[in-house]
Amino acid sequence: MRPSCRTVNVAVRAHVRDTVGLVASVVQSASASNVSSDRYSRFRSFAWFALIYNVFVVLVGAYVRASGSGAGCGSHWPLCNGQVIPHAPQIQTVIEFTHRITSGLSLLIVAVLCMWAFRLFPARHRVRKLSVAAAAFLLAEALLGAGLVLFEFVAHNESIGRAFYLAAHLANTLLLLAALSLTAWWARPEDVRLRWREVPWLFYSALPVAVLVSITGAIAALGDTLHPAASLATGFRQDFSATATFLVRLRIVHPFVAGFGSLLFAVVAVYALGVTSRPVMRRLSILVLAATSVQLCAGVVNLSLLAPIWMQILHLLLADAVWISLVIFVAESARPSIAVRNVNAT
Repeated sequence: MRPSCRTVNVAVRAHVRDTVGLVASVVQSASASNVSSDRYSRFRSFAWFALIYNVFVVLVGAYVRASGSGAGCGSHWPLCNGQVIPHAPQIQTVIEFTHRITSGLSLLIVAVLCMWAFRLFPARHRVRKLSVAAAAFLLAEALLGAGLVLFEFVAHNESIGRAFYLAAHLANTLLLLAALSLTAWWARPEDVRLRWREVPWLFYSALPVAVLVSITGAIAALGDTLHPAASLATGFRQDFSATATFLVRLRIVHPFVAGFGSLLFAVVAVYALGVTSRPVMRRLSILVLAATSVQLCAGVVNLSLLAPIWMQILHLLLADAVWISLVIFVAESARPSIAVRNVNAT
């Protein structure tokens, strides 16, 4: 029995309706996916901005130390020379006050990052935890900066207390940069369980060594600022002089520690290139190797030029680049999909 035209029309209309519904559902799903992707992309961009801005604040702080402007606001904090906005300031006051303003903006940026992370990511997501850690380290950074002023560990102070305080301040700064780096790196909706126990111990060892290199570098830079040398030969004589202060004597430690650290970072990067075929890890390995090589060359130039301020700032920027690349490298090596053979088994 042949179907009637009416039956055929009903069947065709039903088929068209189902097809249109399916297409609409696919379009709606794709649109929702794009909106979700855009949300995470915007957060990730802001997280990278927060990291870059905080590196800038660190460099401004280094310029304050290198230019001898740490006492530009006297022993007052949070006021500057007892004033909210200093009147008729000297250049040292302008430099120190600028650093305080940039630091204050950093607190605002990280606060926004933290609140945004809690709105975007689910409970117990690592990005939430890292953003909270970044906020905590930044608050500690502000308090440590206040302590530098209140304890008068600025200007020409070359006490042992200042050296220890400087080391603690720098260690906290590195932890802050690490938290911000991983917040940006892991700003994705998925929250993969990481296998930290499977990360080769050689990778982990690079992190404390990098902290030690940075601390000895900061102490060496302080010695260069307080006791500048007229020539490279004069500087070496100062380092081994019986009458030299402990800051000057410690300057010689940094080149050896930096050389050892650079060798270790290079070995870690080359080892990773040999045991993984994962593109991301290979790119990170090359980044660590390149950043370490450039930083080592910059250190030689800095020493040869007797540590001018501009070179100290560049040297610190490269040191931060090495640290950030190492942190991301170690974190990425804990992903379960990475093909890394544990060094303990070799």
